[in-house]
Amino acid sequence: MNSEALVAGGPAAMAPGRPVATARIPTSVIVATVAGNALEFYDFVAYAFFAVYIGKTFFPASTPLGSLLLSLAVFGVGFVARPIGGIVIGAFADRAGRRAALLLTIALITIGTLGLALTPSFASIGLAAPIIVVICRLIQGLALGGEIGPSAAFLIEAAPADQRGIYGSWILASQGIGILIAGFLGLGLSATLSSAEMLAWGWRVPFVVGILLLPVALYLRRNMPETLHTEAVEQADTGMAGLARHRGIIVLAVLIVIGGTVSTYLGNYMTTYAIATLKMAPVNAMGATVIVGLSTLVFAVMGGWMCDRYGRRPVMLWPRVAAAVLTVPCFLFLVAHPTPSTLFLVSGFLAALTAISGAASLVAIPELLPRGIRATGMAIAYAVGVALFGGTTQFIITWLIGATHNPVSPAWYVAGASVITALAMLALPETKGRALQN
Repeated sequence: MNSEALVAGGPAAMAPGRPVATARIPTSVIVATVAGNALEFYDFVAYAFFAVYIGKTFFPASTPLGSLLLSLAVFGVGFVARPIGGIVIGAFADRAGRRAALLLTIALITIGTLGLALTPSFASIGLAAPIIVVICRLIQGLALGGEIGPSAAFLIEAAPADQRGIYGSWILASQGIGILIAGFLGLGLSATLSSAEMLAWGWRVPFVVGILLLPVALYLRRNMPETLHTEAVEQADTGMAGLARHRGIIVLAVLIVIGGTVSTYLGNYMTTYAIATLKMAPVNAMGATVIVGLSTLVFAVMGGWMCDRYGRRPVMLWPRVAAAVLTVPCFLFLVAHPTPSTLFLVSGFLAALTAISGAASLVAIPELLPRGIRATGMAIAYAVGVALFGGTTQFIITWLIGATHNPVSPAWYVAGASVITALAMLALPETKGRALQN
């Protein structure tokens, strides 16, 4: 059965766990994918938003900067597991189906989040506390490493051929939803709790909320249809042989992921940057998170719509070029005028550029891969790019600020990564209107 020759509405086609061949799938199915992805990303990045408090709770050091650096180093530990999750869960998705893999990632993220929410402080149980946190970060990394590939494959395969951009854009838009939820929670907590209360227990609240919401995503995913049609898969395009045949696309994809990753995790760091470097009140700093989440949500969907209309390559390329040119001036403006309004303006603008470009990129890459390695190839490219640069970005920019005493130094890092990514985008073929490979 060819996923492009779609039969809509039949009960067998839409039965949970059965291969689906649709011209348009129900909104509830899209919500299942988006909800799970949003919550997994929410749980993962909530750590970054509350890194200052987590550092003091689990990683005491002689200076606040040292404690923050230790906390961010453990944030990076979660990225070490991403390539492993990408390979293992991606291969599982290409063999057993997208639905089964997405159920597995929800289960893993639940375990990791539960551990973070309930682990006592270093003062209570000593060295066991940071060890448990590291294990939880590794489990979360496995889950997120295996999430993007199956999600992207599912949405691309389920979408009508002329709407793959808008469907696929929800991969990134769902991350904006996760950031937005975490930002609103952080904003509310910062406005109502004292610094002592935030340190004592307030930072745990977002993780508890995540635990309460995860069963909803699990329930929704249990009722998802399946888009992997094993009878249509070309055997030459499966497993290691298939990955080797398409290694050029996967390498380009890694380079494309780099620019968006560095920009994304700089955006996620803006709350910490505003508190630690710009010396803003936490309630104002958390507002930047809300703006980044909202901007990512809105402009990712816009990017998906634009790449359906104008093509994948121009939509992903030009915003990335703009990021390379404009990030440094934006940071110079922010440092010269460190007010909440300029923080929100700069954070929202840079997030918009990243979202438009990233949405088109996350559509183009799986479109270039055959069905038998679509989830694995996408997962590997995304996980490797994010592991190498997402896990280190916040540590590097914190170190750069401390070493250079220049608060604009993070912007140069983003600009350099954006140049590399723009060159890779130029080499990627256009996929608008191209039939998916079996």
